[in-house]
Amino acid sequence: MSFPLLTATAALPALGAVATAAVPAARRTAAKWLALLVSLATLALAVTVLVRFDPDGTRYQLTESHSWIKDFGVRYELGVDGIAVALIALTAVLIPFIILAGWHDADPLETGNRRWRPTQGFFALILAVEAMVIISFEATDVFLFYIFFEAMLIPMYFLIGGFGDRAHEHGEEAAATQRSYAAVKFLLYNLVGGLLMLAAVIGLYVVAGNFSLQQIAEARASGSLHMATSTERWLFLGFFFAFAVKAPLWPLHTWLPNAMQESTAPVAVLITAVVDKVGTFAMLRFCLQLFPEASKWATPVILVLALISIVYGALLAVGQRDIKRLVAYASISHFGFIVMGIFAMTSQGQSGATLYMVNHGISTAALMLVAGFLISRRGSRLIADYGGVQKVAPVLAGTFLIGGLATLSLPGLAPFVSEFLVLVGTFTRYPVIGVIATFGIVLAALYVLVLYQRTMTGPVKPEVSAMPDLRVRELVVVAPLIVLLIFLGVYPKPVTDIVNPAVRQTMSDVHKTDPKPEVEAAK
Repeated sequence: MSFPLLTATAALPALGAVATAAVPAARRTAAKWLALLVSLATLALAVTVLVRFDPDGTRYQLTESHSWIKDFGVRYELGVDGIAVALIALTAVLIPFIILAGWHDADPLETGNRRWRPTQGFFALILAVEAMVIISFEATDVFLFYIFFEAMLIPMYFLIGGFGDRAHEHGEEAAATQRSYAAVKFLLYNLVGGLLMLAAVIGLYVVAGNFSLQQIAEARASGSLHMATSTERWLFLGFFFAFAVKAPLWPLHTWLPNAMQESTAPVAVLITAVVDKVGTFAMLRFCLQLFPEASKWATPVILVLALISIVYGALLAVGQRDIKRLVAYASISHFGFIVMGIFAMTSQGQSGATLYMVNHGISTAALMLVAGFLISRRGSRLIADYGGVQKVAPVLAGTFLIGGLATLSLPGLAPFVSEFLVLVGTFTRYPVIGVIATFGIVLAALYVLVLYQRTMTGPVKPEVSAMPDLRVRELVVVAPLIVLLIFLGVYPKPVTDIVNPAVRQTMSDVHKTDPKPEVEAAK
């Protein structure tokens, strides 16, 4: 029996979460180091998965399959394709930086009355989310995926509501109220989506007789399993709605700005760079594979929703006064590009969408974590409270600028390649939508450069005149992310080589081929 590598990759952070939570309250530093070491060990396992994965091999590799709930046909089935491998690697890379960036975010908080913030719980919850996200990327049993798709809401609820941002202009009591509101809104939106998905999962079992993604997809491809058109469309909508909430896609996006605003910067990164990727990943893995005809039927409406997300998110980002809300609305715009690439039904669009998931995770982490360092120094999220920071903290300002330029997809930085592929893939099949979507790029340049101008340039405000530059721990967090942005911007081939075969297989699932160019290339 071979070593269960996929199980180990998800189980290690889960066990680490339990061990971290069990550390005595008086030994907060030990809990931090334990969480960091577990996250690094998980990264090592993720790298092993990456090394052992053969992009040109079978579709799902490193598979594990065991009977779980036999009476209901539920199995513990795991397997990874190139898309899953890339997102597992992204998750494992980001978690150590999230832990380092949040090193002091759960330290005891002094207010009028001493409030104890359980440091161990903060880091244990982060590891628990990592475990659930990784197994969601690995699960090839629909019911198994659903369990962890929903279960990750619980630790995220406590991270948002119990360990929120301390920077609040109206005091701690108002901050606690806002954190509670954001956490409940996050939970309710995602629970509603999850309940609709549960109904669809049950319906899928009634039709197919099992929950195995591979068996159902193979039966559909061979013609041995037939779904009535109306049944397939209703089941598709149940799955897609849950994924669109998680993604988030307009008009199901409104929980994200509140959640990111009230979270600490590391938790905000965990939400948008890690957890939300499960939604877009699931559109590729489950919607397109299980319901190919319904996916094509819904494509025009989904593309319109994605286009609205792109423009609407960017427009609202331009008008934000709060740094975190600006990044949140920018992410809504970026997720619109990802969904657009998925449902453009072209290999360039889907490769670009998958690459966008990876690159958006890195660029958002870089920008939001530096913004978090900035906010922790000043104690305010409001853009108007800053000015002239580059004169007193040039390294902080420089890394903030690089993160911002990556967010606007500057050529030479990683998001440019993915955004270009998405636009090309969309334009070849839906030229009008592709053209309108480019307006989001123009708006991105506006909100990023205006944000930098208002916070980093101009006269030095008295409140920031003594602001320290990035410390060693903060540089250790930011520098590797900047290196990755530049490396993947110049040389994205390592990621595209992994994801492209999986994209071709997904295109085959929906019986789509790329449109032929109107003018053939000269031979």
